[in-house]
Amino acid sequence: MSYLENIRTFVRVYELGSMSAAGRDLRISPAVTSARISALEDHLAVRLFQRTTRSLTPTAQGKAFYGGACSVLDAVDYAEAQVTDLTENPKGLLHVAAPLGVGRRLIAPHVPDFTAEYPLIGVRLRMTDRNVDMTAEGLDLAFHLGKPADSNLRIRKIADVARVLVASPAYIARRGHPADGAALVGDGHECLNLRFPGASEFQWRLITADGPQKFRVAGRLESDDGDVLTDWALAGQGVALKPRFEVAEHLASGALIPVAEATPPEPVQMACLYTHRRHQDPKTRLFMEFMIGRIASAIKAAESVS
Repeated sequence: MSYLENIRTFVRVYELGSMSAAGRDLRISPAVTSARISALEDHLAVRLFQRTTRSLTPTAQGKAFYGGACSVLDAVDYAEAQVTDLTENPKGLLHVAAPLGVGRRLIAPHVPDFTAEYPLIGVRLRMTDRNVDMTAEGLDLAFHLGKPADSNLRIRKIADVARVLVASPAYIARRGHPADGAALVGDGHECLNLRFPGASEFQWRLITADGPQKFRVAGRLESDDGDVLTDWALAGQGVALKPRFEVAEHLASGALIPVAEATPPEPVQMACLYTHRRHQDPKTRLFMEFMIGRIASAIKAAESVS
């Protein structure tokens, strides 16, 4: 088992590019991480990484070993999954990612119920509004809003999520009530945008009488956290494009008001993303099925309230 753990540690060091990052991910100390890599190098009689005080780079031998190491771990995971499936006693750790709003409102509240039903399964929930690389980040499952960038992933659709353009009464009193998307373009309005490194220029895809069209919008405030945009909209700082379920309570209370209703945003797909290999794991399948029903019900309830 120690040799297998050495391989597992090597893969995480290779993928994360850091001994300390891999140690944190595996919940082991930097000393143990370094010792495992050294033991693996001694066994193979090669150096797998070039180390300096500032960087760690895989050698040619390390790059060659990585593909085979992943295949070994995949084979072990698959074999364990078959045994787990047969014994109907799923166990292990699930790595799950979700957008911030989805994770906070639709996933995290139900995780305790899932782990109560399956006490041998642990869940690590990573929440971020940026796109994630499932393979590089070692994810079993990712919840996603929109069209996935990676066409090689398997997709399980959950629901079409209605979206809405919103602003506060104070903002509307100060800047006016935009009737449609055209009114949002230019200097007349502040649009609050979700931006993270590598994001392209902002274009909101809205439904017009002539079909879906893109509107190039701009504003002084941007964030990589969708909930921050909601807070700014509530504070009267601009117009935000939001999934309706995320702002349902604010629409119901009147704290936010729909705007540009002549050109509403296109709905966006919510889905589960997974690799073919991950879907073979019964705990991944269990978590997916457990959450899908609850998410769909929560979205429907929130949209009916608003």
